[in-house]
Amino acid sequence: MELQEIKQQNNKRSIPKEEGNAIVNAGFFSLQSFELIQRVANAFSSSSLVPTTYQNNLPNCMIALDMAQRIGANPLMVMQNLYIVHGTPSWSSKFLIATINGCGRYSSLRYEWKGEEGQDNFGCRAWAIEKSTNERLDGIWITWKMVKAEGWSKKKGSKWLTMPEQMFVYRSAAFWQRAYAPELGMGLISTEEASDVYDARKSSNGGYEVNLSDLQDSNDQDDTVIDITPPHDEEKPQEVQSEPPSQKSEDEQKPRPKGHTRKTRTLE
Repeated sequence: MELQEIKQQNNKRSIPKEEGNAIVNAGFFSLQSFELIQRVANAFSSSSLVPTTYQNNLPNCMIALDMAQRIGANPLMVMQNLYIVHGTPSWSSKFLIATINGCGRYSSLRYEWKGEEGQDNFGCRAWAIEKSTNERLDGIWITWKMVKAEGWSKKKGSKWLTMPEQMFVYRSAAFWQRAYAPELGMGLISTEEASDVYDARKSSNGGYEVNLSDLQDSNDQDDTVIDITPPHDEEKPQEVQSEPPSQKSEDEQKPRPKGHTRKTRTLE
């Protein structure tokens, strides 16, 4: 009996009690979670390995950490691939592709080509195999006809003119991700897509304006700003109401006999 009691006492001593050390997940909606994410974000903001957008910027680091936790990605990887384009956060296409390939639900993305290179029917689409059903999931075709119709290749400095094959791969992968795995991108578009959007700024009159160079070919260097304020309804001319004729006194309205003159008195 004494030997069994000694063993039991040793077992109790070897197993440390973790009272008050419950597991806490970093987040925003409880005091302990908020303190934890704040401490981790403070460490990242002090590092020179993170992009300048996050250096000494605690709020940006906290948001990036929360996004990394939601999609199950490495925080540093998120910070290095989350860009701000025209004031909108967006993922790099290579990050979206890596996230799809590493999530474990699909095979690696593959790309199918069609048409004659340089013609409107030339295009690419992404596809992958869903592992749970063994079904092939095809994305939509991205063709030169679509590129021209959307104006993606007309923006100044567009990569569609210098590296079209790579842009076809990036755009088809982004479309596939939004169709079959939108939760991996958290509703954000790719950086390449954001760069193809014209940067419209709000003008002083309440409308919006863009640089003329954004609307012209990349060889045109004119930076004239044009106003794209939607037209307002034409104002209807106000009707001018004529004043009613002044009423004359009864003496003025009465007819006067001929030769009758009004006497006036001069004040001295």
